[in-house]
Amino acid sequence: MASPELHRFTLPNGLRVVLAPDASAPVVGVSVHYDVGFRSEPEGRTGFAHLFEHLMFQGSESLEKLAHFRHVQSSGGTFNGSTHPDYTDYYQVLPSAALERALFLEADRMRAPKITEENLRNQIDVVKEEIRLNVLNRPYGGFPWILLPPVLFKTFANAHNGYGDFVDLESATVDDCAEFFDTYYSPSNAVLTVAGDLDVETAKTLVEKHFGDVPARPKPERPSFAEPAPQGEVRQEHGDALAPLPAIAIGYRVPDPVTDIDGYLAYLVLAGVLADGDGSRLQQRLVHREGIVIDLNAGCGLFGPLEARDPDTFSITAIHAAEVPAEQVVAAIDEELQKLAQEPPSTEELAKVTARWASTMHKEHDRLTNRTLGLGSAELLFGRAELIYELPERIASVTVDEVSAAAKALRPDARALLLVKPTGGAQ
Repeated sequence: MASPELHRFTLPNGLRVVLAPDASAPVVGVSVHYDVGFRSEPEGRTGFAHLFEHLMFQGSESLEKLAHFRHVQSSGGTFNGSTHPDYTDYYQVLPSAALERALFLEADRMRAPKITEENLRNQIDVVKEEIRLNVLNRPYGGFPWILLPPVLFKTFANAHNGYGDFVDLESATVDDCAEFFDTYYSPSNAVLTVAGDLDVETAKTLVEKHFGDVPARPKPERPSFAEPAPQGEVRQEHGDALAPLPAIAIGYRVPDPVTDIDGYLAYLVLAGVLADGDGSRLQQRLVHREGIVIDLNAGCGLFGPLEARDPDTFSITAIHAAEVPAEQVVAAIDEELQKLAQEPPSTEELAKVTARWASTMHKEHDRLTNRTLGLGSAELLFGRAELIYELPERIASVTVDEVSAAAKALRPDARALLLVKPTGGAQ
């Protein structure tokens, strides 16, 4: 799709706004990205950012509980929210005639969410059940996004479990929530994105009408979460009573995507060369020729590429046969990385990978939900919403030598190795 013209402005209270008109369908997406994720959680409050995301759907000072759900769904729309390492997002996609309704709803909860003891206790139970479902009672639960960071990183911000510890969640108070809201949920710490079938001047007027009187508060100073890469190989084992087969996760550090986006993209292309599709190098060797691996993945970011600021992660994961030693799998991965480091991929091999990435990105941003969220996160993290439209061309510009250099940088003496061991005899 053609890149739409973007319109930016900032309200007096500090709210940054991005408008992306596209009249191809009579729908509109509205998202708000807050510059706070689970890396900003204080010690003793693991899972708090995600818990607060849940609380933002529990009504406001002017709307009762579940009213947000009812207003969006009765308009024929969808909605959700999600918590990431460096941000939390909320969105609605509705018929364009309901644009003002969506703006009112987001401004309403930005102004004054309903934080009560009843809502807090209820949502703590909901989050705990979510953790049981997605992590504790699932084979390979939290693999690798919860389990790998404490091996690769040392600081609390980067290493802790963003889903949260039950003890930490249960000790959360209404005062904690109010402080978190006052600190991080200010207009100056957020980006509002409106994309789709909209008139720019009308949308701007509606944004000013609904968000203009949200009280201004200071923007919190964001600390640096940078830390040195591992000195040597750091290993850790994790027992999984539900896992039927052993698994490994190898984690490396990648360039800062904010200051070196093109260097970062070389690792993204490398991931495709290694593991994207049946023709990729690791798939061909470990799955098809040697048959020692059942499932294999490689990629940048534990939540996906360009989902976080520095420090970010390059990971390779594999579920392998029980009779195959983990060292055999790791050695084969190291050999393939060494081959790429010594001899770059061919231009034909690289062209297949970059074409697949370009196709995936164009298809993804054809969906209004993904486009709205992508514009908002790019504006928040990188200060350039238009980056999402530049990525296919920038990825296509990655050279074979840059991919080879990225492979060379993935050294055994600067990585984390997580070994998942089945402990329950699951079949």
